Amino acid sequence: MARRPLPRILNSGSAQIARSREIARTAADSATDVLQPLITVSRGLRKLAATARAKWAATPKERRGPTLLLVAACVLVVALVPYGPLLALVTLMGAAAWKGRERPVVKTGPDDAEIARLKGMYEALVPYFSVPDDPSPLFAHGGDWSGAFAEYAFDEDGRPTRLRIAYPPYFTDGEPAARARVEQLLHAKSGRGREYHFDWDQEGNRLVMSVLPALPTTIAAQRFVTVPGETVLGFTDEDAVQRTVPVVTADDTEDAPAVVWRTGPRSTEPHLLAVGQPGSGTTSLLRSIALQALPHGDVLIVEGGGTGEYACLTGRDGVLAVECGLSGALASLEWAAHETERRLIAANRARQAGHPAPEDTRRPLWILLDRPGVLGHLAAADGRPDPQELLQVPLRHGRAAQVTVVVAEQFDSTDTLSETVRSHTRARIVLGPASPEQIESVLGVAPHTTPTPQVPPGRGYARLGTGPVLRLQVPATPDPYDDATSEAHRQAVLALLPERRTAADTVAVETVGGGTVTIGTVALETVPVAAVSAVETIPASAPDPVPARPLHQPDAAPVAPVARYEDEPAPRLAADPGPAPRHAPVAAEG
Repeated sequence: MARRPLPRILNSGSAQIARSREIARTAADSATDVLQPLITVSRGLRKLAATARAKWAATPKERRGPTLLLVAACVLVVALVPYGPLLALVTLMGAAAWKGRERPVVKTGPDDAEIARLKGMYEALVPYFSVPDDPSPLFAHGGDWSGAFAEYAFDEDGRPTRLRIAYPPYFTDGEPAARARVEQLLHAKSGRGREYHFDWDQEGNRLVMSVLPALPTTIAAQRFVTVPGETVLGFTDEDAVQRTVPVVTADDTEDAPAVVWRTGPRSTEPHLLAVGQPGSGTTSLLRSIALQALPHGDVLIVEGGGTGEYACLTGRDGVLAVECGLSGALASLEWAAHETERRLIAANRARQAGHPAPEDTRRPLWILLDRPGVLGHLAAADGRPDPQELLQVPLRHGRAAQVTVVVAEQFDSTDTLSETVRSHTRARIVLGPASPEQIESVLGVAPHTTPTPQVPPGRGYARLGTGPVLRLQVPATPDPYDDATSEAHRQAVLALLPERRTAADTVAVETVGGGTVTIGTVALETVPVAAVSAVETIPASAPDPVPARPLHQPDAAPVAPVARYEDEPAPRLAADPGPAPRHAPVAAEG
């Protein structure tokens, strides 16, 4: 059967419709050009009205009456001024025209260079996210990259700053080695020299790569808003922790997210280990910890490097000793071990008697040991015991005795750390440039970021116990006696140092054999000698208190002192945040 031709009206209708559309589009463009000023002013008036409405909604109710009165007065003045209404109208139209002007076109998609970079990253990920048996692979050579990259962002240089990747479910994202290979590839393809964060969503099969901003280095040593038993180790990213502390920077005062380390009887990480390269800031970290601990406790510092980095703390109120030599270090650590035992025994006896723990056992004692590997080498050469062996008692029982141990060592000497130090320092810090393998060997897990080869001093990672790995920037706490220290940092550290002791008296206690034994050095202006109670004779049947062995009598046999202090703390002549230690070590000679 032959087909009938379409009616003429249907055959030529499409051409007429297209011609009518073109005429309407041309007329609309012409009208838009002619009415463009009116459209701009109308848009501006609408925005001004929305701004005025928002201002009125934000104005408190008690201030709306005076505001209306002020506006009415202004309108009356404008109406009475010659040419006032005309000038007001011109001003309003000018403001509306400026407010309603065209905004620059927002970029909605990648350009050619960014598309080429995305295609290259897609092709590089094909061997990792594809298998030959996949019937419809998400990653394939020559495939569509837009289906795999759901979200992306670039910086001014055309390098990606954020990338969201969808990968197939059969990828072994539960294996650290498989994730590390993908992270290393994305790090190399996105540009080195920046720190990237990788967030693996194993449930949704998504990987988000983002560039982390550099942590601020403008926070110097200062009094942080914390309670006794809390120490600010440094500062991290805003979304990594839930707590912020107010800090004073070089420009203004702000709230910074802080990594807070809690010590004391209820702490799960009572001791700390810091490892870094030379010049990475481990010594500054120990100085910062000492300055925060002095208002509430006593500090004993043992420096194995012998560079005098802690000379500013020598003779300060609350600083028991700053030892740099092997003999002084062994004597100080031996006293610390006996002091820990004494505190444990005193607290146990008080609990058995139904009394609170004595005051001198509740005052925190901090043992800061810098570079113990050097002291261990010297001790081995001299045939003397390793100083780390004397840390067994403070490390194992320090939490109950209010004794905290902080050890700092360099990467090239980590093999000299004893097993006791490794097993009891659950809070870990890595500072300075380090490879992911080195960081994992210290923290226990690899970080979720890519370490950069060049970092400022005090930059690194921290992990408290079994918590997540956090980026860390230690507050600047340089040696105030160093000529390279800036004046602002020098004054900040000097302002935190306690008063220096001007005179000291050695307290001697009579023993059972009729002799005397030195148990410590007490500042005259802090605890007067008259505060010591009279000597009492303990019956032979009574249990002897823990021996109080002097610091600088390492060869003397421990004796049981028969003198006891009064139950109440000694009166204090100078202002001090806490009671002075009753069993303080004698300052090192030389």
